[in-house]
Amino acid sequence: MANPSLPAESGEPERSEPPALTWRGVRLNVVLFLATVVSLFWTGMPSEETHPGWLAGWPYAVPLLGILLAHEFGHYFAARYHGVPASLPYFLPLPKLGFGTLGAVIAMRDRIRSREALLDVGASGPIAGMLVAVPVLFWGIAHSPVLISVPPYEQEGQSLIYFLIKWLVHGPIPPGADVHLHPTAFAGWVGLFLTMINLLPFGQLDGGHVAYALFGERHNRFGPWVRWATLPLLAINLVRFVGPELGHPSKLGIATAVGNSLFWLVWFVVLGVLERFSGKGHPPCEPGELSRTRKAIGWLCVALFIGLFMPTPMALVE
Repeated sequence: MANPSLPAESGEPERSEPPALTWRGVRLNVVLFLATVVSLFWTGMPSEETHPGWLAGWPYAVPLLGILLAHEFGHYFAARYHGVPASLPYFLPLPKLGFGTLGAVIAMRDRIRSREALLDVGASGPIAGMLVAVPVLFWGIAHSPVLISVPPYEQEGQSLIYFLIKWLVHGPIPPGADVHLHPTAFAGWVGLFLTMINLLPFGQLDGGHVAYALFGERHNRFGPWVRWATLPLLAINLVRFVGPELGHPSKLGIATAVGNSLFWLVWFVVLGVLERFSGKGHPPCEPGELSRTRKAIGWLCVALFIGLFMPTPMALVE
């Protein structure tokens, strides 16, 4: 994920050569990366006692690290190509919670002035990450059995691309059954999920960069509504999960139903924090038309976001 860039003084030329890397300048990046490696191996460690070592988490950790590295260095090399001063990725470990990581950010000291550079930097991460995530997911789904789902079970979010990959590998899945994910398949799914979040067309997320490159100042008019659009998604999930509990309580209870519904409320808050610290509008870039190829790449990212969108990213159901 590209970090919000700081606006530079008007008229100041964009640096043509990023600063050289030194150990002192990158040691925090290295420490955070190593902590993330440990966190992912630990998170992916099987719970069975026959696999006591944390290195047994490699079927989850290694492919997810590959997806994250491809995504972040897609941004990094695109920034260096355009002479945009960007840091190495700062990976964010989250041991034994969620997916074991919050992803990563890249810091940019100046705003990206060129419209073409903005599109390249914003689009390169999601596209590079997907080039790794899709084959990882195909391999993982091929090694995941289709079984009857025994309640209660965790249901990962469904998207058009995810559903298509499952159908291509296993064909139509019988009612009451689903693909029970191999750790590598789950790593691929996490890659799809993180790409979907990064492609939200808001602020200075990857999707915000792409949207501003495509639409210019018009994006600043509709971009803030992306945050408010999370509230109808919250309402839809409350109706889906909490509504039935009010009429016919299940063994899972109202607390689980509420927990299943809160993802988009969390992101309403997160996007508000991002808006507070990076501003309501995207920093301006120099005028100029995108090439036909770059417009196609931008619209590919829009289509990718639609194909990856998950109304309910994760839920405990019965």
